[in-house]
Amino acid sequence: MAQSNPTADEMKRDAKAAVEEARSDLREGARNISDDMRDTAKDLADNAGAERLMDRGAELAENARETGRKYAERAREAGEEYAGRAREEADRLYAAGQRKADEVAHYAEERYDELSDMVRRNPAQSLGIAAGVGFLVGLLIARR
Repeated sequence: MAQSNPTADEMKRDAKAAVEEARSDLREGARNISDDMRDTAKDLADNAGAERLMDRGAELAENARETGRKYAERAREAGEEYAGRAREEADRLYAAGQRKADEVAHYAEERYDELSDMVRRNPAQSLGIAAGVGFLVGLLIARR
């Protein structure tokens, strides 16, 4: 019987060691499962967050496109409005220039008629004045 006691003691020790090893393995397994679950939950949360971020990003991109379209439309309308104003101003300035050109032409015509009458009345004086002007112009040209 003495031999069965050591065997029983050995069995108790072996059983205790097995129980401790099983507890340790279970704790480690539980820790690993807990870590895995936490990681999985984190991944799911990250994926859900990523989906939310992607959805939000798509929404922001669509808003940006729509805002860009609105600004482009406003710019086009403003450009058309300014082009119309520019055309009107160009037409107004052209008409004013035409009036001034007509006035200058009329003024030049009147002065030509006056000069022509004066030359007809005083041909000798006109010829002297023309010769003097020609001489002065010749001097100026010769100096260059």
